[in-house]
Amino acid sequence: MTFSLLARDEKTGALVAASATGSLCVGGWVIRGALGAGLVASQGTAPSTLWRDEVLARMADGAPADTAVGDVTGVDPQRGHRQIAALGRDGHGAAFTGSASVAVADALSWADGVCAGNMLANCDVLPAMRRAWDAAAGTDPADRALASLRAADRAGGDARGLKSAALLVLRPDAPPLDLRIDLSEAPLDDLESLLEAARTPPYADWLKVVPVARNPHRGPDAAPGAAE
Repeated sequence: MTFSLLARDEKTGALVAASATGSLCVGGWVIRGALGAGLVASQGTAPSTLWRDEVLARMADGAPADTAVGDVTGVDPQRGHRQIAALGRDGHGAAFTGSASVAVADALSWADGVCAGNMLANCDVLPAMRRAWDAAAGTDPADRALASLRAADRAGGDARGLKSAALLVLRPDAPPLDLRIDLSEAPLDDLESLLEAARTPPYADWLKVVPVARNPHRGPDAAPGAAE
């Protein structure tokens, strides 16, 4: 039903999540993140937003991703219908795929990344997603994630086709980039267009004055050249 990527960009240290699905509102349902915790993607036939938020909270408290995922999934009697992936701020990932997940359902982990999917068209989707992420190393993290989504889609993607897509990029030196296409006949194209609009004035100029983690008091009246 959904394929998702969670990764840490080696060059910038950015935490990056991207997801696409054949249903509505994937950004609202699936991905969440926090600089002090990591990233989570909760999906499946009956996805649990409670899983998503609890795993993120446990990682914020210092739990490794695999411990947080194991603790949260292990006590849910309906876990067979759910899937979750998590990436800690240290770059270590973990995933759980319920036994009743709609095939093809699987997850793939590597250093600084994890991807997961269910109701995939074939077994090539997740490896294609990872290869595209690796191949785009050194490029902007948002472009890198979008390339990964496109590669997964070209490999077959969601067996139903796509209706929504989302992108989340978290960096200490920049505002959160949280872009969502909730319903579209071409959600990846629309997500790319939205990303380009976010990089264009006046929106891009406004992003330069809002607070960021590295400079929480940044604003329009900050002195030119103030530390960020």
